[in-house]
Amino acid sequence: MRQSILLLACLLTPLAVRAADQPPIPPDVSGDATAQPEVTITREGGQMVEEYRANGKLYMIKITPKHGLPYYLVDDRGDGKFSRHEGLDSGLRVPRWTLFSF
Repeated sequence: MRQSILLLACLLTPLAVRAADQPPIPPDVSGDATAQPEVTITREGGQMVEEYRANGKLYMIKITPKHGLPYYLVDDRGDGKFSRHEGLDSGLRVPRWTLFSF
């Protein structure tokens, strides 16, 4: 009898612990507006200008001319001085050598 009570207590203990340790439900953060950049699109003289802002600060401008490829003006350092980038290429060039030729 004593063993069956001990066995029953061992089997019911995890259920009691699990019921007591329910974590609170996390708040819904899917609707957070600050995670998405604000994009303002304007058309000037046949070209399209897209301004990207985060927390109200302009950090990138994409300019798509009427004829030609789009280019980007990016504020790399956050000081308000924009540098031009063709595509979003980082400019990193990995060295390549010909090791074997058949």
